[in-house]
Amino acid sequence: MDNDSFWMRRALALARQAGEKGEVPVGAVLVKDGVPLAEGFNLREQRGSPIAHAEMLVIQDATEKVGNWRFTGTTLYVTLEPCAMCAGAIVLARIPKVVYATPDPKSGAAGTLYNILQDERLNHRVELISGVLAEESSALLKAFFRQRR
Repeated sequence: MDNDSFWMRRALALARQAGEKGEVPVGAVLVKDGVPLAEGFNLREQRGSPIAHAEMLVIQDATEKVGNWRFTGTTLYVTLEPCAMCAGAIVLARIPKVVYATPDPKSGAAGTLYNILQDERLNHRVELISGVLAEESSALLKAFFRQRR
């Protein structure tokens, strides 16, 4: 199994944990040199916060653990395409690579609605890989929303 699939499986396991807590099932892992710096999942409902997305929580956690806000040499794995808020944080954190599973047609900012991560006008651009375990992530999200309706 390649590294991208390995880490995306971990992110999917985290997404399942989010779903079990009634959160939209999105998980994320920030990895450097084969070691996870931080991992997490959506906690918007639990925290009552619109910014408690998996990516934001992982970036904040990694910042506290590492003692730095620049994450050169890392890869962020996330089960759903980042939104504009998360994409902005990824750019500001200087994360060089993002791997996501499935696109977000309603708020995707890594190529679907916008492409903040690779916008030439910004001072940092991100290598982007999409579609890693997309079907599994998409099925998880669809099942969650079907159950909520």
